[in-house]
Amino acid sequence: MDYKMSKPFYVKFETPKDLVNAVYEAVRVAKQSGSVRKGTNETTKAIERGIGKLVVIAEDVQPPEVVAHIPIICDERNTPYIFVPSKQQLGESLGIEVGSAAATIIDAGEGQHIIDQVVGALSGIKDKKE
Repeated sequence: MDYKMSKPFYVKFETPKDLVNAVYEAVRVAKQSGSVRKGTNETTKAIERGIGKLVVIAEDVQPPEVVAHIPIICDERNTPYIFVPSKQQLGESLGIEVGSAAATIIDAGEGQHIIDQVVGALSGIKDKKE
């Protein structure tokens, strides 16, 4: 089942698989030892307040308009963001039983080194895209 599905319009770049796993791990560690906001509204507020260290957006959100504004405001605010394939897996990383369309790491806690790695890799991915 490795066929390429077309990505929703709001997904601005492809996240490599190894980076996706690091993101889920960073969210899990931040949930335990730092601070995270879950859900589209909380994420939007965190970006607007300038407190988000890394914004995570699920690619399988229906309807896509729910999260389509997030990459735009992240770009405006220079907040790093990344896409993950599964809102269900994002929810699990956040320690909730339902999927989460978006999440924001406010304080990475013990996972700061993972965030640094992800943000470093992100600039490379986005540079290739532009």
